[in-house]
Amino acid sequence: MADIILTEEGVLKLEEELRYLKTTKRPEIAEKIKVARDFGDLSENSEYDAAQNELAIMEARIKDIEETLKNVVVLDQSQLSKDIVSIGSKVTIRDMEYPDDEPEWFIIVGMTESNPSENKISDQSPVGKALLGKKKGEIVLVEAPGGEFEYEILNIEFGEV
Repeated sequence: MADIILTEEGVLKLEEELRYLKTTKRPEIAEKIKVARDFGDLSENSEYDAAQNELAIMEARIKDIEETLKNVVVLDQSQLSKDIVSIGSKVTIRDMEYPDDEPEWFIIVGMTESNPSENKISDQSPVGKALLGKKKGEIVLVEAPGGEFEYEILNIEFGEV
C-alpha cells in the first residue's frame, strides 16, 4: 500500500474512530449476537443475520483504519512553501466563466479526509490535482468528468483553517 498523506487532525480522527469501534461498538454488536442466539434456530433468525452483517462491516472498517494508520505520513505544514498549493492549503479561487460570482474556497486534504460538505477536497480529485503546485494569481485548467473549467487562484493560506 502506498503512503497515505493525512493532516494531524485526520490521524487523530481515525485513531478516535478506531478506539470507538474496538471499545464501544464491538461489545455492542457482540451483545446483539448473544441476544439473537437466544431466539433459537439460527437458520431463520434475521436478528442474528443482521448482527453478523453489522459485525463483518465493522471488522472490515477496523482493518481498513489499521492499514491506513500503518501507511500514514503526517503532513508537516512547517516544511511546506507558503506560496504553493499543497495538501493542507486553504485555496480561494474564482471561476473564470463566472468572474462576478462570489469566490469559492477549498482545503486540499488527503483522500481519506475529504469531505465536500466541509469544503475539504481530495488531492486526487480533478480540482485538487489541478491546484497542487500552483501559485497565487495563476489560472488553472481543471479537466473533470463534467468538462474543462478554468479557475484563478486568489489566495493560499495554511495553518488552522
